[in-house]
Amino acid sequence: MGKVKTILVSLVLFMYASVSFACEVCKSNQPKMLEDITHGQGPQGNVDYLITWSAAVLVAFTLFFSIKYLVKPKENRPGHIKNIVLE
Repeated sequence: MGKVKTILVSLVLFMYASVSFACEVCKSNQPKMLEDITHGQGPQGNVDYLITWSAAVLVAFTLFFSIKYLVKPKENRPGHIKNIVLE
């Protein structure tokens, strides 16, 4: 059973790898920095880069704070909403 599962996972990953990279036409239309990442047209101007980097920063902040509050939720403070509801 383990061998069949390994073969199936390998086959799926192999098939996904060919789909995940851009084709030759898309490579030539992409800017140098994003050349082999996606299909389709690349960013058309500075506003597109601004939107992309703003979204990346927002995702990074969200990830940081979600991990921070999952690790140390600080629910033992008297002003926490859980304590207000319980009282």
